[in-house]
Amino acid sequence: MKIARKTRTHTQVSTASMPDIVFMLLIFFMVTTVMREFDGLKVIIPRAKMIEKLESKRNTSHIWATKDGRISVDDRLIHINDLRHVMYQKISANPKITVSGKFDKNATMELITEIHEELRKANALKLSYSALTEVP
Repeated sequence: MKIARKTRTHTQVSTASMPDIVFMLLIFFMVTTVMREFDGLKVIIPRAKMIEKLESKRNTSHIWATKDGRISVDDRLIHINDLRHVMYQKISANPKITVSGKFDKNATMELITEIHEELRKANALKLSYSALTEVP
């Protein structure tokens, strides 16, 4: 005569420690992640004798222009024809915005004039130039 077993083993994965594992992974990735900071295009900025610092970085939009004619607005490469539309959208979203121009020392005056004309058409009239202080 055979005796039937009444005890059965259940194979289930315990999920009680799942939140602990998730938080440990979250903390690990937060500690080990390195945020890449984009410095813009390679521009050699001209020297100045006196520099005034802008009030707020939140209300500042940066335009970079190289001697090769490449233009970047807030770390996005754009064409000169698109500059008006991009800046118009930024000014519509934030009317207090100041445009900070970082132009290469060897950039052509033609390129800088075109940038000024496009900014004027976009009604971006608050413009500041970035420069390096002259070392005595």
